[in-house]
Amino acid sequence: MIRKIDHINISVTDIEKTKEFFTGLLGFEDEKDGYLEGPWMDATVGLKDVKARFARLSIPGTETSIELIKYFQPEGGKDPEMHHANRIGFRHIALEVTDIDTVYQKLKDAGVRVFSEIQNYTEKKRLCYFYGPDDIILELAEYKD
Repeated sequence: MIRKIDHINISVTDIEKTKEFFTGLLGFEDEKDGYLEGPWMDATVGLKDVKARFARLSIPGTETSIELIKYFQPEGGKDPEMHHANRIGFRHIALEVTDIDTVYQKLKDAGVRVFSEIQNYTEKKRLCYFYGPDDIILELAEYKD
């Protein structure tokens, strides 16, 4: 039986820039960093001669984490349409926040591209979407009691 999502893995072009985005702007903590290669890695991901670096980032006080990975070999390509919300496959990560207005303004002040102003989804939920590095789609969600 599944107990929880262990982590979400995101392939990126610039691991340092992406780490800074998640730690500096969103408050994630840098938990672990390292390199991945060898026969076990090739077998795990189904690629040959893999050389990659990963960084595991976590939300303080929770078990929630993401894992960023940069493939040096074989280098991956970017889907030029991936930044559209209607593309098939993984779409976005939703982050629950306690003060959406403050986080939204912090992102805008930092030059982050947002989809729109904050929207009222229901009487108890407000949300907005924005782009992270490599056009990763992220959502801010605030729930009222």
